[in-house]
This record gives sequence, C-alpha cells and structure tokens, in this order.
Amino acid sequence: MDGKTRICRIPGRLKRKLWVREGDLLLIEPWEHGGEEKADIIFKYRHNQVDYLKQKGFLKGLDDLESF
Repeated sequence: MDGKTRICRIPGRLKRKLWVREGDLLLIEPWEHGGEEKADIIFKYRHNQVDYLKQKGFLKGLDDLESF
C-alpha cells in the first residue's frame, strides 16, 4: 500500500505451506536493515478475507492501485 516494491522472503515455517502468486494480498514486515528494499512475508490473505476487508472499508486505497 505504500507504493514501494520490495524483495520478500518466505520464512522457514511457511516455506512449504505458502504459495504466492502475482496479485495476492500479503502482510509483510520490512527488515530493520534494508527495509526499503527487503521484507519478510507474515501472512497471505485469502480471497474471501480480501472481500471482507473491502466491505468493511479497510482497503479503500487498494482501488487506487493498478496492480490489483
């Protein structure tokens, strides 16, 4: 949502369970060092969760982005 492109890694606990595709909505945590360029993936929202967040108004800025 901040408009920055980052290289993200999937932590070991999620490595075999999490598949990420272009257009997925992710919750990330920027690194302390190099936070402008790199981050860790914390959570991936499912399609029904994204719809719920849009209905509740938490993702108002998401409509402005072209990638979604």
